[in-house]
Amino acid sequence: MSASEASGDSAGFCADLVRTHDFVRYASTLFMPAAQRRALLAIYAFNAEISRVREQVSQPLPGEMRLQWWTDMLAGAGHGGIEGNPVAAELLQVIRDYRLPVDPLSRLIDEHQFDLYNDPMPSMAALEGYINDTSSALFSLAGRIASRPSEAVDHLARHAGFAQGLVQVVEKLPWDAARRQLFVPLQLLQQHGSGMEEVFSGKQTPQARAATDQLIGEAREHLNTAFELLAGVPPEVRPVFLPLALVRRDLKWMSRADSDPFQPRPPSRLRTLWTLWRASRTAEFGG
Repeated sequence: MSASEASGDSAGFCADLVRTHDFVRYASTLFMPAAQRRALLAIYAFNAEISRVREQVSQPLPGEMRLQWWTDMLAGAGHGGIEGNPVAAELLQVIRDYRLPVDPLSRLIDEHQFDLYNDPMPSMAALEGYINDTSSALFSLAGRIASRPSEAVDHLARHAGFAQGLVQVVEKLPWDAARRQLFVPLQLLQQHGSGMEEVFSGKQTPQARAATDQLIGEAREHLNTAFELLAGVPPEVRPVFLPLALVRRDLKWMSRADSDPFQPRPPSRLRTLWTLWRASRTAEFGG
């Protein structure tokens, strides 16, 4: 197999991985130029690999070992056959081509160590740190692929990531509760007279609903700020933030009085594509 064929296979592998496990981010790349799309898919494939470690292991130790492999790879530690890992190969190429900083990628790995254990998210500060180094970091890295690094884009990425990350905590509540994992901050639940076992029961209570409503309210504030900042960044970087159109849509549904955060709401890929397509044609996203 030639080098170009191997490279194409790696790119295709990353695209399939993101399409299967992170359709929102995959769909958002369809509105980017081809060269940038490949780079974005490499970053998102790396994120998919790290985010799925919890699902692939039955005990924390094997998960820690998998995450350590990626940490060592980014640090340049010797791993035979790195080129045989299509995601690693694509990621390293993107880091070189776009001069991406490695520290945010390493911190993303570190934050996902939390996923391997059943310890509750202790506080809003801890959740904000987790989101800042995961969702916000991905927006920031994607922004560096679409345009030159700038404080304005990083500021936007921070608020966009918080809006998306907080919404995802609420969206994933039924699945996380089923496996007794708590991303809703325990401190926040206790402030509203609720607790872990009440969430793990899978039934909505006024106390648990008050806690999720607070998360929804904070997500809405970050989203409003993100849209204000979006107008001030270069047009070529705005499509990176297309997932905010989905965050806005989901927040509207979550804010309804008859919505139940404990009831699973399977996403529709067709609806996702439709929402992104419509948003891509608006002035706010550079359409």
